[in-house]
Amino acid sequence: MLTKKSPNPIDKHVGSRVRMRRVLIGMSQEKLGEALGLTFQQVQKYEKGTNRIGASRLQQISNILGMPVEFFFDGAPVGETAQPLGEGLREPADTPYVADFLASNEGVQLNRAFLRIRDPKLRRRVVDLVNAIAGEDEIAQAAAVPAAPPVEA
Repeated sequence: MLTKKSPNPIDKHVGSRVRMRRVLIGMSQEKLGEALGLTFQQVQKYEKGTNRIGASRLQQISNILGMPVEFFFDGAPVGETAQPLGEGLREPADTPYVADFLASNEGVQLNRAFLRIRDPKLRRRVVDLVNAIAGEDEIAQAAAVPAAPPVEA
């Protein structure tokens, strides 16, 4: 009986970083595929980690998406139980969750809108508001950054 081989964690990570960057710059799978001379289905397979991206192809993707090759490996797992590369003291579980969120349509929209807020105090208040709505007050209080005073209506 044949078993379906699961994608390599590194291939999945690199693919998710390709997807994240592509979505953040507003490029479709079709457009990336055209630029690479591939179908959008092949781009999908790369992004899911089903197909491994070769070195020369990754260099092409790097040029098209305007990021250095190293970007696609940031936070990549180094083994089954090892901490992701370049994570230092940060919790390893944060990287895949954040990457998945930033690659979603909601994540892109929220990120773009948030970056347009120029006032740092207002940005902090938005973070506090989202934490309060999500019921994460304990996490906000435990953070090193002190909470901003409430916004008056």
